[in-house]
Amino acid sequence: MPEIDFNSDVGEGFSLYQAGDDAAVLPHITSANIACGFHAGDSRTMRQTVALAARLGVAVGAHPGFQDLQGFGRRLMELSEDEVYELVVYQVGALMGFTRAAGVALKHVKPHGALYNFAATHRGTAQAICRAVKDIDPGLILFGLCGSELTQAATDCGLKVAHEVFADRTYQQDGTLTPRGQPGAMIDNVTVAVDQVLNMLHRGEVRSTQGTWVPVRAETLCIHGDQPGAAAFARSIRQALLDEGVVIRSPV
Repeated sequence: MPEIDFNSDVGEGFSLYQAGDDAAVLPHITSANIACGFHAGDSRTMRQTVALAARLGVAVGAHPGFQDLQGFGRRLMELSEDEVYELVVYQVGALMGFTRAAGVALKHVKPHGALYNFAATHRGTAQAICRAVKDIDPGLILFGLCGSELTQAATDCGLKVAHEVFADRTYQQDGTLTPRGQPGAMIDNVTVAVDQVLNMLHRGEVRSTQGTWVPVRAETLCIHGDQPGAAAFARSIRQALLDEGVVIRSPV
């Protein structure tokens, strides 16, 4: 019977600013990627999101990104590998403090935004991220774009890996995500999203914007919590998976 993890990027508000409706999204997912204060999130939001995920039985993970509140971590920053290592350790350590205080296990790490996308193709950055995760806790699972430099670097250093695919993003023929600045980068039609998800699960492929079929390895499925209508997307996708007999659970 096919199975998959269902994750979402959450906890991305800070102070008076809110991004997405975490309380409406979390009941439909199995893993939560919680912002750690650099691209979004703050101490109160982190604490509250950890607590909500714990109450709902959702696995908690850290979602570190570039230190870029104004750009929501979606702008590339030129950092050395040491600087990437340090920003990952800093952010994962911050969230780990809240998980330990709440008596909750930290299960995984998934880089955010521009850091995630750059690490998908840049070996040095991918290695720095994986080295940081392993030094913090070698039992943590690394979430990364399937078939990317990031997942390869995680495998090479002995980390557990969850190959990630996306319900609400389109793909390029090289397997990377369509850059957000390009037309059609986001999928805002739930029927199209469900069709893409089922193709990735059953065929092991996704259709690129160029019309070619790209092989994928679908172990964890992401929906962005800050997207308009994210809760309705999450609910519809979860139901479609259940209707297909797919087991939805967090990685071991």
